[in-house]
This record gives sequence, structure tokens and C-alpha cells, in this order.
Amino acid sequence: MLCPLLALALSLAGAMEIQVPEEPVVALFGRDATLRCSFSPEANFSLDDLSLIWQLTDTKRLVHSFSGGRDQLADQGGGYANRTALFYDQLAQGNVSLLLRRVEIADEGSFTCFVRVRDYSSAAVTLQVAAPYSKPNLNLEPNKDLKPGDLAAVTCHASRGYPEASVLWQDSQGTNITENITTSQVANEEGLFDVHSVLQVLVEPSSTYSCLVRNPVLQQETHASVTITGQHLAFPAVALWVTVGLAICVVVLLIVLAYICQKKIRESCEEEENAGTEEQDEDGEEPKTALQPLKSTEDKADNEQEID
Repeated sequence: MLCPLLALALSLAGAMEIQVPEEPVVALFGRDATLRCSFSPEANFSLDDLSLIWQLTDTKRLVHSFSGGRDQLADQGGGYANRTALFYDQLAQGNVSLLLRRVEIADEGSFTCFVRVRDYSSAAVTLQVAAPYSKPNLNLEPNKDLKPGDLAAVTCHASRGYPEASVLWQDSQGTNITENITTSQVANEEGLFDVHSVLQVLVEPSSTYSCLVRNPVLQQETHASVTITGQHLAFPAVALWVTVGLAICVVVLLIVLAYICQKKIRESCEEEENAGTEEQDEDGEEPKTALQPLKSTEDKADNEQEID
């Protein structure tokens, strides 16, 4: 029992040590990525003694193979043809990293680096693919004939990003209003996502709404804002004419009322004057007294004519 255990311990102690990144390697969609893997070769190391295999950890699909001093790609997976390479001038120094060209969404996953010289060892490298989202485009529907209190939809659209984005909506005070949204994310034929997020709002004048689209892998955040001002609150034409008509009617009514009041006041004043004159005529004292001197004068003149 002790001999096999001792042999196993010695073999593990002398096993080749491989260095790979502990954190996932983030690669931009469509760009080249390097999956790092290295070891420390002995002084008398020869490339003829090196056997190197890169394969997918889960499916064991061959990505790249090197042995006997040259590439061995007969069994390479079709999706990797003409897309892989080694750093051949650095192999003698123990750099067995893999160059993966034109990274695709399908490349995301775990890759295992197998290295054998005299000893054998392996380690896995995780590849995370990412793509930045475009600047959001905002649309307001309806975009005219709005008035305060109307229900409007603000649509935020960002495209060609990966992985799925987180979408945040804020009002002009910076308050999170994300609970009022409906968001959909659909992948295109390349695996990149298009994001559509719709915010339902009650129209208020001079209100700003911001859409923030965040890529969780790249820590990229892009945003756009829309402001609903008085220019968007177009007054309906029918209501405008109704208001103008009512204003004209009110003005005409006020003029008519003023004329009637003035006429009534004038008639009232004339009636009071006439009433005063009639009262004086009914008394009759002063008019008769005024006529008596005239009669006396006429009688005197008649008497003078008779004497002559």
C-alpha cells in the first residue's frame, strides 16, 4: 500500500506546473483574443519533445494541436479553421498561449490547455465574450399634440451588445422609475442583443427622462435623454378656436350689458327730472303769480287808451 502511494506522491511532486489566468479572459466580439498558458521548460528542452493540445473543456472538441515541432490540425474543429495560431517564436521559452482570431459569441466558454514534455499537466482558461452597446436612441410616442396629463410612451433602443444589458430609467430628479418599463432583448443571427425598453409616463411640462444601458462585463454605460417641454405640448386646434369664440362672446356680452346699464341709468335720470317738473306744475303757485303782472300792465294800457 505504501509503495503505490509513494510513487503517486513523487509523480505529483515532479508534475509540470502550468500557469493560466485565474480570472476569465474578456474578449471583444470580432477582435482577436489571447488565451494565456505557459510553463517553465528545463534547460535541455526541445520543441520536438513538446506536445500541446487546446480543446474545449466540456465537449473535448479540438481547437489547436502541436507536436513533433509543428501544428497538427487534421482533426481541428471546423469553426476554428484559419482562426487559431501559437506564438511560435516563444514556444521554446514555455509560452504555449493560443491566439484566437475574430472572436465569436459561440467561442465563449472554457478552453483546456494540455502540455506534455516528459511530464504531463493541464489547466483551463475561461473566455468571456463581450460587445459594447450602441448609444441609445429615444423616441416619444405620440410626439405631438400632447398636453399635460396625457399618457405617452418613451422608447429606448440600443443595439449589437453582449451579454444582455441592464436598463435603468431615471426622471429629471435622478429618481429610479424602472418599475414602469417593459424591456425586451432579442439576439440577432450573430448572437448580439438588441434592447428595446418602453417607459410609460404621464406628460408633464419640462420633464426629462433618461435611459441608461449598462454592459455588466465591460462596465460600459451609455445613456440618452429626452425632455418634454412646452414645445411638445401643442394646444389642439379645435380647443383653440373654441376658446377664442368663448372669449369673443364674453366681450360682446360685456359690451351689451354695459350699454343696457348706461341706457337704464339715463332713462332713470330722465324720469326723475320729469317727475320733478310735474310736481311743480301741480302746485301752480309760482306760474300764476308770474302772469299777474303782465295782465295788470295790459289793463293799464287799455285804461290809458280810453282816457285819450
